[in-house]
Amino acid sequence: MKLNKGSLFALLAVLELASDCTRQLSTTDIAEKYGISTHHLAKVMRNLVHAGLVQAVRGVGGGYRFAGNVGRTTLLDVIQLFETLESELDVPNHRSKAGEPIMAELQSITSEIDDLTKAVLDTITLETALKSTRHRAVAAAGAAGKKA
Repeated sequence: MKLNKGSLFALLAVLELASDCTRQLSTTDIAEKYGISTHHLAKVMRNLVHAGLVQAVRGVGGGYRFAGNVGRTTLLDVIQLFETLESELDVPNHRSKAGEPIMAELQSITSEIDDLTKAVLDTITLETALKSTRHRAVAAAGAAGKKA
């Protein structure tokens, strides 16, 4: 599965902000941390504010703060703000004809994969993703300590 830049940037920003809901960060803070475009991230942040997942804080020291529910917001909730997750069979010069069983089967399979992907993404909350992130960090630190 390949996410478009908007989805990826949104996930990075939302997870970063949700990791500490009391903290506010600028688009520059987030963009520099992940090596992504500040300009593109600013567009993504506007969509996240409009969706109510992020709150814009104006003025000196302004930025963004997470405004959603970490335990209820899923990865799918964020991704679907930027894309539909619908696969398309890109068959050059193909004119679909009724009764082509192989093409129909491939379309059925891709549709099932889309449904499964959405179901998995809909079960992973931001809270779950952040817990996994912390576990990975602890495990990596432990492994690095053993090598030293």
